[in-house]
Amino acid sequence: MVQDRSYGGQIATYTYKLSIMSNHELYLQGLEKAKQKDYAGAIANFSQVIQLMPFDAEAYLQRGLAYYDSGQILSAVSDYTEALKIDAKFVEAYYSRALARVALKNLSGALDDVERAINLRGNYAAAYNLRGIVRRKQGFIQDAIASLKQAAELYLQQKDKENCRLCLEQIKQLQPPAKVAVQPQNSITTPIISTKDYFTQLLDKAEKGDTREAIADLNWVLQADPQDAQAYCCRGVVRCKMGNYREAIADFNQALLLKFQDAIVYRNRGKARALLGDHQGAIADFNQALQMQPQDTLIYVARGNVYRAMGNYLGAIQDYTQALQIKFDDAQAYYNRGIAYTLLEEMQSAVEDYQRAASIFCEQEDWDNYQQVLNSLQKIQTTYPESKKQKYNLLRQKLLRLVGGYWEIAQRLIDQKQDYYPGKPDEWYLQKVIEDLERDRGR
Repeated sequence: MVQDRSYGGQIATYTYKLSIMSNHELYLQGLEKAKQKDYAGAIANFSQVIQLMPFDAEAYLQRGLAYYDSGQILSAVSDYTEALKIDAKFVEAYYSRALARVALKNLSGALDDVERAINLRGNYAAAYNLRGIVRRKQGFIQDAIASLKQAAELYLQQKDKENCRLCLEQIKQLQPPAKVAVQPQNSITTPIISTKDYFTQLLDKAEKGDTREAIADLNWVLQADPQDAQAYCCRGVVRCKMGNYREAIADFNQALLLKFQDAIVYRNRGKARALLGDHQGAIADFNQALQMQPQDTLIYVARGNVYRAMGNYLGAIQDYTQALQIKFDDAQAYYNRGIAYTLLEEMQSAVEDYQRAASIFCEQEDWDNYQQVLNSLQKIQTTYPESKKQKYNLLRQKLLRLVGGYWEIAQRLIDQKQDYYPGKPDEWYLQKVIEDLERDRGR
């Protein structure tokens, strides 16, 4: 561009520079008034700037913010829109308009704006946070959790621990209740800490076998808040699941140091100690846990398992019996008591407990544990002949459930097998029909 060196041109250039200086003063005054919550004064200052510089997108944004803070939401949206007409890549204007649209309950418009802000600036933590809020209001909880987690990670990278913590609190509130699965025999796995807690999802993830990702998530939580006692407890549970018992005990110890006095910590630390051979330490932990939760059948079963490992079979049977007095249909208590009776060579009592355990596992459709009970019955079959009859009855009961309770259907299937394979024991036909049905149903 050719520079105008005429006198008139120099005057115009000087006037333009004074105008810029004046606008700058007005702009700074507007910011200060907004800071002092003098929103009317701030709006007046930014309006003067816009009058002098009608293509100043920043001035529209700041006036929009002043309108928003004074409760004039529609005027704020109008100013944000004007700013975006001037600068289509103005990230803060998209974010601010999204915030205003949330206030106006225009969630689809807010989501569109916040997505544009994120597309323009991939590390915009506040935008991810806002997207999480919008998705929550729309009812898409898992999307909301994913966005809030991204926001928390970005806040953590930016060393903004306070906003990171606030995101974590929102995530915890959004987590759905988790189902507590039936535990396998002698399992170190523990039930969920609390069905209303954020950590239920991580424990459920570990229960499904994804322990590494669960540990990574918990490490991330503890990086954000090293004083989160519940996170240490949760990580201890997952480490037990992985077989890292010493590290698990260290986590439980840390949770206790942070005053997380909960029976779950003592119960799980007791299980870890037992698996490391520290039976006395395990018993001490279970005793402490029972003082806090005297109706927790899991603790009685766990302590019974330790007594059994120590050779104190009568003490073990007493604990299993106590668990059954609290919860009459506890299949694990029946099964483990059956093991203790077997070690005492009280086969009649052992078979009765195995039968009850198998019936409950069958009702729960827990076929792995059901088969484990059948295997135990088979082992003592030679010692106690009546167990063969018991096993036949259990197989018959299972087949009846598979055919919906219609024995005539079951009998027809058995007859077919007898035609194809004559001369086999009755138990063999039952097992064969069950295996075929389970295979056909994809068990």
